[in-house]
Amino acid sequence: MSYKINKTEEEWKAELGLERYKILRQKGTEFPHSGKYNLTFDKGTYSCGACGEPLFESDSKFDAHCGWPSFDESIPGKVEYIKDATHGMVRTEILCANCGSHLGHVFDDGPTKTGQRYCVNSLSVDFKDEQI
Repeated sequence: MSYKINKTEEEWKAELGLERYKILRQKGTEFPHSGKYNLTFDKGTYSCGACGEPLFESDSKFDAHCGWPSFDESIPGKVEYIKDATHGMVRTEILCANCGSHLGHVFDDGPTKTGQRYCVNSLSVDFKDEQI
C-alpha cells in the first residue's frame, strides 16, 4: 500500500520510541485497562500517534468495558481496513490511511447505532482538546 507519509523503520523507531513503535509499526497491543485514553471522555480529536492525522472525534467515543479506547466510527477516509487472520482469529485491522500505522481492530459488536466498535490502542493516538 502507498501512503502519503513514508519513512524507514529506523526513522519510525527513532521518532516514536520503542513502546509506541511496537504498537504503531509492529502491530502490538497494550495490556487492557493500561492506556491513558481508555476512560477519557473530554471533547476533542484523536489523531494518529505516528503522523498526527485526525482519526476519531470524541463524540464517537464510548466505554465498551473492553479495556481499550472504543469509538463507533472514524472520520471518513482516515482509516484503512485490512483482514487480519493472525492469532487464530479473523478480524479487521485498522490502520492510519495517511501513514499505514497500526491502530487496533474494528468489530461488528458495538452497542450504538453504527454497530461498530473501533478498539484502539491509547499509544496509537494523541488527543487534542476541543478549543473553546
